[in-house]
Amino acid sequence: MKKLLIPALLSALIVGCSTTPLPDDANGAPVETRSGATGGGAGVAPVVAGGIDASGLPRELTDSKSVLSKRSIYFDLDKYDVKDEYKDLVAAHAKFLVANRSYKMLIQGNTDERGSREYNLSLGQKRAESVKRSLVLLGAKEEQLESVSLGEEKPKNDGHDETAWAENRRADMLYKAADGRGEF
Repeated sequence: MKKLLIPALLSALIVGCSTTPLPDDANGAPVETRSGATGGGAGVAPVVAGGIDASGLPRELTDSKSVLSKRSIYFDLDKYDVKDEYKDLVAAHAKFLVANRSYKMLIQGNTDERGSREYNLSLGQKRAESVKRSLVLLGAKEEQLESVSLGEEKPKNDGHDETAWAENRRADMLYKAADGRGEF
């Protein structure tokens, strides 16, 4: 019995320790070529043809002519549902994230100055989560997205009227590349 047990255990140990080597580019970061374009190795979706800007983001995210340069979703007073007028914008960002899995997004929920600090932090989080949920439903991976609330702490407009408040009721979408370059 002992003679059969030892070879069986050794065989199991050898098989358990063996590994199958992965191709060099299977899960690695994108490789930058001399032209600034990103290589499209296995597991890495191609980044846009327009190249990368100085912040490390694809130009389609920063070019004012691109829909993806629009990064704010605005909300009605005390609401956190994504309005119909922003659904195409959210869909465009989801499509980018699906095609570029190495990019991450931070969604910052914001409120106007009205309401208590606690209420505004909670509402800001609900706004960020609402955008995140929409992106996930459209194909973005949960691991690519993070949602936080800034409440009333980061106003876009410092005024104290309806125009200013409307600008401050928003969720901002910020990007970061796998190499850490980007907006957050």
